[in-house]
Amino acid sequence: MRICFVTGGSLSDFSESYPQGTADVICGGFQTLGEVSYERELKGETGLFEDVALLSKERRNVVVCGCFTDARGIRRKSVVVAEKGRILGVSDMVNRIDGAEYRSGAGIKIFDTSAGKLGIVVAEDLYFPQVLQTLSVCGADAAICVFEELNESLEQTIIRAGAFLYGIPICLCAYGYAQAADIGGKVRFASPASPCYYDMQREQEYHVVETRQRGFFRRNKSGF
Repeated sequence: MRICFVTGGSLSDFSESYPQGTADVICGGFQTLGEVSYERELKGETGLFEDVALLSKERRNVVVCGCFTDARGIRRKSVVVAEKGRILGVSDMVNRIDGAEYRSGAGIKIFDTSAGKLGIVVAEDLYFPQVLQTLSVCGADAAICVFEELNESLEQTIIRAGAFLYGIPICLCAYGYAQAADIGGKVRFASPASPCYYDMQREQEYHVVETRQRGFFRRNKSGF
């Protein structure tokens, strides 16, 4: 699966210069769409989601873009996913830290696409291990995290640990930087360029893990 990361500039600027057939997945950071009002989208005053769908149709691939959505004053960090002209859905960040500006959404999503089952991690959801664990348990082939701006090496360390612990390759797209880690916890790709490209290999490794713990007590029935 060849992924094109857009780490700078808007989606419209990128689509004008992007050559056809270059990647299976186009992944853009939050700067690609910026602010998206659901109300204005529905009224036809803006067409940002339509632009995402059109790009996926023209290039016949999957497009994943970060954005800041506004639903009647409730603002969220979100990622919209489209494939070959159709919007597959919008995934919101599900964890809100210390009453931050952006509200939490509901549901961790995996999108079944021609490029594979793509699990979406939105921004600070990366800090919560249960998000990656859920994507892994539910059968995602890879996790794509769309972030704002990186905090030195923190997020890069987290994706390496998450890929190793939960056995799914993880790609990170942020403003000014993109990186990918394999299931061995190794960095396989890193670049500040925009656009930049990475050929990700699908990796699925299963192991039997046994543990002992307290709990699950059931009293034996007698007299039967």
